Amino acid sequence: MTVNVNIHEAKTHLSRLLERVAAGERVVISKAGTPIADLVPHQAATVAFGGLKGEVAYDDQTFGLDPDIQQMFYGRDSGKPGESSESGDLGRSDGDAAP
Repeated sequence: MTVNVNIHEAKTHLSRLLERVAAGERVVISKAGTPIADLVPHQAATVAFGGLKGEVAYDDQTFGLDPDIQQMFYGRDSGKPGESSESGDLGRSDGDAAP
């Protein structure tokens, strides 16, 4: 069974309407006679982990460091923060950007 209510009635009687929905009814909330929302019983979705197992292929390099991004953060010829071989690069030992 479907019940039609306006917004004011829905706000005033929300608890009662939710009880009706829990019992299997459908509630349509309308604004100026135009339906804008449906209250329906919740249906839990099942989650399946590993659904793409064997479908996606990648190699170990996929999750490696991108040299360009590493250079932007740490400067040239440096693998670690704070170790720079050139002056004026983007890396600083204190971790802050140059003024």
